[in-house]
Formats: sequence, structure tokens, C-alpha cells
Amino acid sequence: MIAFLGLGLMGAPMARRLVEAGHKVTTWNRTPRAVEGAATAGTPAEAAAGAELVITVLSDPAAVTEVLTAATPGLRDGTLVVEMSTVGPAAVAALRDLLPAGVGLVDAPVLGSVGPARDGALTVLAGGLPADLARCRKVLGVFGEVRELGGPGAGAAMKLAVMSVLVPAQVLLAEAVAYGRAAGVDAGALLDVLDATPLGALAERVRPAAEGGAVGRRYGLGLAAKDLALAVKDLAVKDPAVKDPAEDLSAGNPAPAARRGLTLAAAAGERLAGAVSLGLGGEDLTAVFGHLAREARDPGDGAARRAADPTATELTETGPTATGASGAEAGAARRTGVEKINPESVPATNGLYSHATRTGNLLFVSGQVALDAAGNVLGEGDMTAQSERVMESLARILADQGCTFDDVTHIRTFLTDMSRLPEYGAVRRRFITGEPPASTTVEVSRLFRPGLLIEVEVTAAVPAGR
Repeated sequence: MIAFLGLGLMGAPMARRLVEAGHKVTTWNRTPRAVEGAATAGTPAEAAAGAELVITVLSDPAAVTEVLTAATPGLRDGTLVVEMSTVGPAAVAALRDLLPAGVGLVDAPVLGSVGPARDGALTVLAGGLPADLARCRKVLGVFGEVRELGGPGAGAAMKLAVMSVLVPAQVLLAEAVAYGRAAGVDAGALLDVLDATPLGALAERVRPAAEGGAVGRRYGLGLAAKDLALAVKDLAVKDPAVKDPAEDLSAGNPAPAARRGLTLAAAAGERLAGAVSLGLGGEDLTAVFGHLAREARDPGDGAARRAADPTATELTETGPTATGASGAEAGAARRTGVEKINPESVPATNGLYSHATRTGNLLFVSGQVALDAAGNVLGEGDMTAQSERVMESLARILADQGCTFDDVTHIRTFLTDMSRLPEYGAVRRRFITGEPPASTTVEVSRLFRPGLLIEVEVTAAVPAGR
């Protein structure tokens, strides 16, 4: 029997492939979700009980650690864990220490998106002990071509190395399209020229997004940012010629960086982190084309944008006011020093409150929930989907005032079920990638609309000049 933990964008079609191949499968997912022909377990441990193979396809190292820790009571001597998420070699080594001594471990991340996962056309990058690789070779073959690359961690390292090429190449192409267009270069013509080069396949893959069309979600932008961050971290090497900064005791004279690594991937990662901070983490990676196109049209930061925009916020001697506001609103702002903020980038309120208020450099953002423009609950019963919607709304409101999640000083979360905190936490880690702010999380009996699972509000310090 195979236990399959994680039924997300990739996990669900992969589990379905196993069922279609005739395997007995028991699945588990944070948000209850079924795969036709497979049994469904209530906990990771329940899914793992009696399984010969336990396969994990999860979002990040923290999620994998959390789920496998929960699965440990169901593991037995001889169980083989096949970790197929993108987590990096350091996380694989940590998992080896976490798992009981009698449990085997193979790292086998995949290359490919939802279509290949559905069709069994993925490339599986496998690392592990020879005996363990032999045990899972036939099962991994259900997903596509299997490449056995070496010992434990070899598959995880290869995945990061590959992504450190593929993702920055797409970001670089997005920059070329955006800033080339600003200089008069036609995007379609640029891609036509690239068709005759080694980048032709990539140019065709991203053409719809580059030319302003819609693209279905194949590889999430937030996941791409996470993968690049892992690559930059795990594939760096210590520079023996440079002293570790922690060892430098000279006041005011920090040592140079003690590690060398993927500088171009790091730069691409910063581009993606900027897009995530604006609420694009849940979009396909190709959303970076639109993000950079907007940047090329408006290269200034929040302060420059507001200086050029007649409806933007400006600070007066008596406090902030919106120059595009009504006379009454502007007068109130002048009297109280409080600006009411309702960006068009998020659904309008019901008129009983504002999305945010600002006084000086302090920004107070109202609790955001997963509602569409018509007031309907989005992702009913799905904590991950609601959390993504909430964080994207917060990111858009922050961006309207020239802020990112790095400027948040306090985040307050209200959950209707505290047992689902890990689902929210996994999403939150994709948006808040730097040092976390102060945080308060409480369980409430219900929110104002039936079906809502989460509400989040933040306070931020607006950077000077914005």
C-alpha cells in the first residue's frame, strides 16, 4: 500500500496516476480532498499506517517536516519515505535525522507541471541508497522518466540546480520584454527572433504572457520564489579565503560574505519576491511578465508614483490627505490627520468601514477575508485558498501605500479552527519571507459571514518619503 501525503496542484494528478496504475493508495491532505479510487485518511499517521511507501508532495521544507513528524507514529521498520517536494539537500539531511532509524528515505523531486503530472510525463530526479532506489523504481516510473542521480540528497540538489537556470531565464526574458517594449521593441518580434536561438522553446512557452494574454497556473510564482531562495541557500559554498562574519570581532567593520553562490539566481529571486509582495504569489510564474511590464511603464517607487498621480496620497503639514478625495474627505483628513484608504485593487467595502487608515507613517489595515467583488465567500472550506486570497488582498493594500510585508510591524489573525493553523502558516510563509513581524493569532467561534475561515489585519510603518 502507498500513502500519498499532499493533494495540491501536482500531488492530486500524481496520486491519480498511481490509482490508474493499479496501486492501492491512501491519501491525506490538509484540506479534505478525495482522489477517486483511493482511500482517504484523517491524519498523516493514519495514512502511513501499514504503508510500504509514503510519498510526500508538499509546499516547502517546513510543511514536509511538519507532516512527516505527524506521520511518524504510523511508520514502521521497513517503510520507505519518498520525498517528492522541492526542499533542497539540507532539508533532506534534516529529514533523515527526523525519521526513525528503520525507515528509508529517497528524495525524488520532479521536473514538469500539471499537464505532465496528469499524463505521466514528468522527469523524476531521484537520490538515495541503491537498495532504496530499487524498491521505489517501478512506482516512480508511473510518474515519468526516472533519473537516478546518486546518494541521499542528489535528487534534491539537482532539482535546485536546474531551477536556478530555468527560473532566472524566464525572469530575464520578462525583463527583456518589459524594458525592450519601453524602448520601442515589439514583444512578438523579440520572441520571433529568439525562436531561432537556443531560447526558442522558452520564448514560445511564455509568448501568451509576454504578449499580454492570460496563462493558466502551471507553476506558481510564489513557489518559484521559494525554490530560488532554497537554491541560493543550499547551493552556496563556503569561501575559504573569507572569514565568517560571525568571527569578525572588529567593531564597525563586518567581514565580507563568507559564502559564494548563485548571484544571478539571487537577483532573479529578488524580482520574484517583489512580485509576491504585491500579491502575485498565487499566480503562474509568467505573471512576472505583467509585473515587470507595469514596472517598466512606472519605474518609480511609491513616492514617485504618488508624485505623478493626481489621486495619490501626499503629506501636508497638517497630516496626510488624498488629493483625489472629495472635499469632505480631504477636510476630515486635514482636521484629524487621518487618511481613509480604499484601493481599487481590492473589492470595495460595504461602506461601513475603510480598508485602511493612515496617520503619519502608520498604516492600519482592516481585517481582510476571502470575499469576491459581489460579497461571495471564495474557497469555502478551503483554508489554503482563503489564506491566499487574504494575503493577496493585504499585499495589494500595502502596495497602494508603497509598502510590502517587510514593513508590517504587527499581524493579527483570527481563525475559526485553530487546528488548521498549519495550512494558513504555509501560505503566510510564502508572503512573509523576511524577518517576521510581531504576531497575534486567536481562535474565534465564527466570523461575520458563514463559510469564512480566516480574517487577518496588519499594522505597518510606511517608509519615509512614501
